[in-house]
Amino acid sequence: MFELRRLRLLHELALRGTLAAVAEALSYSPSTISQQLAQLERDAGVPLLIPDGRRVRLTEHGVALAAHAARALELEEQIRGELESLQAGIAPVRVAVLQTAAQAILPGALTLLADREPRLRVEIAEVPPEEGLFELSARGFDLVIAEQYPGHTRAHRAGLERESLGSDPIRLAVPREDPAGGVAELRDRAWVMEPAGTAARYWALQQCRAAGFEPDVRFEVADLTAQVRLIAAGRAVGVLPDLVWADLDPPVRLLDLPGNPAREIFTAARQSSASRSGIRAVRSALHDAFAARSGTVSRPPR
Repeated sequence: MFELRRLRLLHELALRGTLAAVAEALSYSPSTISQQLAQLERDAGVPLLIPDGRRVRLTEHGVALAAHAARALELEEQIRGELESLQAGIAPVRVAVLQTAAQAILPGALTLLADREPRLRVEIAEVPPEEGLFELSARGFDLVIAEQYPGHTRAHRAGLERESLGSDPIRLAVPREDPAGGVAELRDRAWVMEPAGTAARYWALQQCRAAGFEPDVRFEVADLTAQVRLIAAGRAVGVLPDLVWADLDPPVRLLDLPGNPAREIFTAARQSSASRSGIRAVRSALHDAFAARSGTVSRPPR
């Protein structure tokens, strides 16, 4: 009989690719991971791993057993969900959230949950969407709040389901004294953008290229609050979503972009656990908190 804990280690190795990455994700030592996988090989009676340089890779048997491990973990999650439905709050809900949602949506959602499900424990970590969706697949989180920019679709990971929270307008942000009226007038300005490889960075670059120039990305900053400060200080320009303002008046001048673009904010959960009462309660509170927000942002005079 295979032990579920060891099957999860094999599943994690199939996802993450290295023993070191599995050890870091699960807070085990690499030697412990190796010992447990060696025992799993003995239980299986076939080789599951073979050396590949300084690493290991799955054999054909290992790939097959990893696929069965994924199904076993899904079944285990479904069973836990059924048990939780008989006693709400039996397990905490771990949520990965992008920065703007943490500022603008979570406080209201947690207030609603305190009234609706006072026994439910919700654990929050601010995580970039790319990392959060991967960790959701790897069972590091139960729910992810992520974003999707117009014209830039995210890969749909197997076993995950999405629910839209709503649209978040994206606008051009310039210092208050800047006379520019649109993107095309900012070809000679310094820009602040999120790090390369993010959907936000790719989308912002496309806006500049559509206007006929390659932006001078002088500041690469993941923290949107820091971006706002740079723009307000007159050191840069950028594109920012409305959620970044939460309930504050923007200290910058906001300009509408052509077509009034908006990013989609959505939640994602594993199909095997989406029916858990705790996850349903958190999703419901997030929907209500997002809907309660005003659809417009107050702007300082131009």
